[in-house]
Amino acid sequence: MISVDGAIVAEENFSNVLLDIAVLRSLNIQVILLHGAAEQIAHLAREQGIDPSDVDGSGPTDDVTLELAMTAGNRLAHEILEGFAAHDLRSAVTNAINAQPVGIIRGESQLNTGRVEKIDVELLSGMLERGVVPVVPPLGFDRSGRTYRLNSDAVAVAVAESLRAVKVIFITTEDGLLDQGKLIRELPASELEKRLPSNEEAAHFSNLSKARAAIRACHAGIPRVHVINGRTNEGLLTEVFSNEGIGTLIYANDYQQIRSIRKKDVRHLIQLTRDSVEAEELTERSRQDILRQLDDYYLFEIDRHPIGCVALHLYPNERKGELAFLCVSHSHERQGIGRRLMEFVEEKARQAGVEMLFLLSTQAYSYFQEKAGFVEGSIADLPAERSAAHVGSGRNSKILIKRLSEHLGPRSRVS
Repeated sequence: MISVDGAIVAEENFSNVLLDIAVLRSLNIQVILLHGAAEQIAHLAREQGIDPSDVDGSGPTDDVTLELAMTAGNRLAHEILEGFAAHDLRSAVTNAINAQPVGIIRGESQLNTGRVEKIDVELLSGMLERGVVPVVPPLGFDRSGRTYRLNSDAVAVAVAESLRAVKVIFITTEDGLLDQGKLIRELPASELEKRLPSNEEAAHFSNLSKARAAIRACHAGIPRVHVINGRTNEGLLTEVFSNEGIGTLIYANDYQQIRSIRKKDVRHLIQLTRDSVEAEELTERSRQDILRQLDDYYLFEIDRHPIGCVALHLYPNERKGELAFLCVSHSHERQGIGRRLMEFVEEKARQAGVEMLFLLSTQAYSYFQEKAGFVEGSIADLPAERSAAHVGSGRNSKILIKRLSEHLGPRSRVS
């Protein structure tokens, strides 16, 4: 599900956005394109001597504003169809949004402002199956054929939920979601919800509407929501296919990215940890070493890209477990991923009956003590076989321990 702001449709780079969509379609990725029209409605209003602030979509939609919305929507849809035709893509404008009037809010009738009642899933699915890109305007129709102006962000979430989309991509004039001018690279929806300001404090937070839409989408079961700048050439493809992307990624579940590794992941694991091994932060592990204990290793993925890892080695006879090989890629540091991996391992250890978790560290021991509640232990705390390996390594690592019986663990959120 791709939702493009009207301001981006008016940009010169929009032809490149359509080209990116053509590339996605060539890879058999199904796409629905929804567009806003606020920029075009404001332009039409100025042409007719109407104050654009009176038609910004934040309040009631009178008959004049609805007429502007319908005119702008039709023009935009035609431009988009032309653009798709230039890239040899089949597309069609739909009337797949069934709407109802918003009604009366705080004693004021919202007139022709509507809300989504139902999505014609059969229509949209049929178009997708035939290789047609549905183009959805921010307009809805009731059973009598009456037209309502809709919020495009709300329509995007509703369509994505109805079709069980794997992601929603909002293409805007901003680099993503900005908090006090700083780009949020990625964040679970639960954390974004905590950081979301009230309307009175919203000045420091850009794209507030998109942030709220992202949270609603994740709550509705959409795994990932992206917010990107449509003025960036090839930005859509970069966001979809690269590890780092260009904008903001909001994802639905803190732990949905953590999974056991498979044989084909070993190469990625070694690449991910190469810099830390060279810096002697981690002990080097060969492919054979990892394969021997394959079930002990986990990857943290975002959008199917591995960006973190950890291992849990169990010593069941002594009810001990080792937290090992914790690493997060440099591009994703300081985002709480290491903490979430530690919490994941701690919960797995509890489930396995581990009473004491230990780790060996040469450089990051203060991090584990400050962030995860580990304390300094001694060689006597190690299982016998691990003690021998520790002495033989010559690394002189600090031994840190955490007695799980003394720490109440978080509720498991592993999906």
